[in-house]
Amino acid sequence: MRLPPWLGSGTRGRDLALAGVSLAGGLVLWTLGWQPQIRPHPDVPAVLFLPPLLAMCVAVGLRLVAPRASLAVGTAAVVVDIALGGSLGAILIYTQVLYDACVYGPPRLWRWLLRATVGLSVVGAIVGVVLTDRWSGVAIGVLVVLVGLLPVLTGISVRQYRDQAAAERARAEQTARLVELDRRQAVSAERARMARELHDVVANHLSAVAIHATAVLSVPGLDRGQVESALRVIRESSVQGLAEMRQLIEVLREPGGDGTAVPELVSARLAETDELVERVRAAGLAVRVRTDGAPGPLPVGVDLAAYRIVQESLTNALKHGTGEADLTIAYRPAEVVLTVENPVRRDGAGLAGAGAGLIGMRERATLLAGRFSAGPHDGRWQVRAALPIGEGR
Repeated sequence: MRLPPWLGSGTRGRDLALAGVSLAGGLVLWTLGWQPQIRPHPDVPAVLFLPPLLAMCVAVGLRLVAPRASLAVGTAAVVVDIALGGSLGAILIYTQVLYDACVYGPPRLWRWLLRATVGLSVVGAIVGVVLTDRWSGVAIGVLVVLVGLLPVLTGISVRQYRDQAAAERARAEQTARLVELDRRQAVSAERARMARELHDVVANHLSAVAIHATAVLSVPGLDRGQVESALRVIRESSVQGLAEMRQLIEVLREPGGDGTAVPELVSARLAETDELVERVRAAGLAVRVRTDGAPGPLPVGVDLAAYRIVQESLTNALKHGTGEADLTIAYRPAEVVLTVENPVRRDGAGLAGAGAGLIGMRERATLLAGRFSAGPHDGRWQVRAALPIGEGR
């Protein structure tokens, strides 16, 4: 059976209901005549015990909205009640007031109550022994423990449990937020990687296709041999682009069945630069290649990034240059350095670009903790990338 919403935990309705139940129980005990309990004044009219009882119930109703005021009202009421002789109802309700003060009050309040109830328990035991001149007088201290210290200890235990549960919930929420942030970052990184691959696979080959198609359409009087040569380059670029695109799609369709990440495309390697240069030369760019140092095996990520940087740089030289370029590949002990230089057309002619190629090259170098620069250098356009490969490759 579910409670109505207005009686839910932490609601004002529950506080008022608890105060009403306390008042009803106290009135039942008052009707039974269970006062006074301590009996210092047996002739005190029973009606005088009702105001402290009402004040105690008011204190219960204030337990959430004003814990300090609740404790103050309840303590004043129990002091008056004990001065009149003590009633069982008021004393029992006061244990609820102490419990609520420890659970809902500030930390300083329950610490103060713990010290006060422990002190009163010790004082009560000593006073009982002194007044009765017997060890049985310790029972007064036991009563203080039952009425004061025990509710305080119970309230402290419940409060610590609730604080721990709240801390665990906060930690779980924070962990969930961190997991979601990591997921979004992983998705963003994967999208950026896919964008770089798509640009390198599609844009470079389509650039060669567009350049030769433009030449065939714009240059009149081409003989059949020249047209066939341009169409051959267009076909080779299209076939190569389709092959790389097909491989990219297959990799994206088949993530690791064991939950691993999508593997990086590894078919393009720096060792295949000669084939890339031949295709670019066939497209109309005169490339001079120079190699410094002894080529050797490279890490997979560096191998792919180096090939893509060379590919994008030569494509840009084909699109925006004057028809020639210099490629230098320097193998060093801790890094491989790629340099592509080409003259730039003064009239700004050539295919328009969106600048995504330079961004992609810079991202590839940055992800590998390498260095990248692109810009004018001695009257030519220079792209330079240094990718670390580690010692003793």
